[in-house]
Amino acid sequence: MLAISPSIIITDDEIDMHAIRAQGAGGQNVNKVSSAIHLRFDIRASSLPEDCKERLLQLRDRRINSDGVIIIKAQQYRSQDKNKTDALNRLHELISAAIIVPKKRRPTRKSRRSVKRRLESKNKRSLLISLRKKVSD
Repeated sequence: MLAISPSIIITDDEIDMHAIRAQGAGGQNVNKVSSAIHLRFDIRASSLPEDCKERLLQLRDRRINSDGVIIIKAQQYRSQDKNKTDALNRLHELISAAIIVPKKRRPTRKSRRSVKRRLESKNKRSLLISLRKKVSD
């Protein structure tokens, strides 16, 4: 069970985890022990709120495939338990980021006084630079 927030909880049957052999260095264990974790989470079939599902599917993340399945491969540690915890933490971070509703942008405008001040300072600076030029006869 993965608690994202007090109201959103993902049960273990929604998360599919398999142990696979890790790549890279591992000494004698690399060919014998399946310490890496392959986590799969189907967004569309999950119990997440609909708006959260939409935000997750809109994310431009390489871990989300075209079918709407999050695939996380954890193989950083030599221990299977640590890799399992790491995969669940990464899933938690991804879903937590999608839960946050982005604030709508309120269009703003510069005040007339600020625009006037900026133009006056530009004119003053232009005059100062023009006074530095050589005087022609």
